[in-house]
Amino acid sequence: MTPAKDIEDINDIKKMVNTFYGKVRKDNLIGPIFNDKIQNHWDEHLNKLHSFWQSILLKEQTYFGYPFPPHAQLPINKTHFDRWLSLFTETVDNLFAGPVANEAKNRACNIADIFQGKLEYLHNKSGNTLRNPE
Repeated sequence: MTPAKDIEDINDIKKMVNTFYGKVRKDNLIGPIFNDKIQNHWDEHLNKLHSFWQSILLKEQTYFGYPFPPHAQLPINKTHFDRWLSLFTETVDNLFAGPVANEAKNRACNIADIFQGKLEYLHNKSGNTLRNPE
């Protein structure tokens, strides 16, 4: 069944973010990385993500920051980004339908591509290579 509504307000953003990160936290591949990094600061992290997506999707400037630096030292690669994007797309598709929902998925794909490119650059510059988990 296709969801009946699009992402319209901050409550929809919170539903999307909270549902998505609920899946992330339980995921066997990326869950341990997020849980180790964020530990008992999930409420703070989710609030930041609410603002981030509110700024992007609703054009309400509530996020002020730089999302990439906290990810620069994480042990992540394309496999992790693919899982993150798969869970994100699945979450949005299960909850919402419409132009803003499509924009959320497109933005997530762009974010994953940009972050991967920056991480590859940093790893190549430092002489480390990204490896897929065995």
